[in-house]
Amino acid sequence: MHLIVGLGNPGKKYENNRHNVGFMAVDAIARRHNFPSFREKFSGLLADGTVDGERILLLAPQTFMNASGDSVGPAMKFYKLTPDDVTVIYDELDLAPGKVRMKTGGGHGGHNGIRSIEAHIGKDFHRVRLGIGHPGDKARVHAHVLGDFSKAEAPGRDAMIDAVADNAALLARKDANNFMNRVALATRPAIDQEPKATKAAPKAPPAPAKEKPSDDGPMAGMLKKFFGSKD
Repeated sequence: MHLIVGLGNPGKKYENNRHNVGFMAVDAIARRHNFPSFREKFSGLLADGTVDGERILLLAPQTFMNASGDSVGPAMKFYKLTPDDVTVIYDELDLAPGKVRMKTGGGHGGHNGIRSIEAHIGKDFHRVRLGIGHPGDKARVHAHVLGDFSKAEAPGRDAMIDAVADNAALLARKDANNFMNRVALATRPAIDQEPKATKAAPKAPPAPAKEKPSDDGPMAGMLKKFFGSKD
């Protein structure tokens, strides 16, 4: 059994925020693999299903981001799981939009949801970071994170969360290398299909100039007999 947690803030006000991309990812996994409906449990929304023979629990904490551990800790304890049985999916400012990275352990990087989970279960859980990009100015970070994805960002976001959903079984198997490789292939920008310029075909040699009929040819002689010479 593997617990996959998607982080976000509850409520319609936040549902399209960049900070809620973790919620979007667990929703995509549930849809793609026909999980039963989410139910309220552990101060969150929980769904239980199977992906490629792997039993997976999906959890979306409803505690607000800063208290995510209040949901993850009790769920892990109830199912007698270890941190190695937990993967948390969340937004990452320091990754370009659409980029995905997976690692085990490490610091919280200033992410309050991860900070809260570490306080409850320790650091040795798996992390899937979904890139939302950095606005370039520290003063704009808060508005960027709690802002909605733009229309221009939506295709990249959707490709990213669809790739995560398609490869959810690899999360349960803790196969970080194959997971990242497959997601990278699925989200790679389309290669320019425009045909490359081809070498110009060599020009055909000019056709030989037609020879002017000779006045001494056989046809000229016959004409002279009929019309006489103009000399």
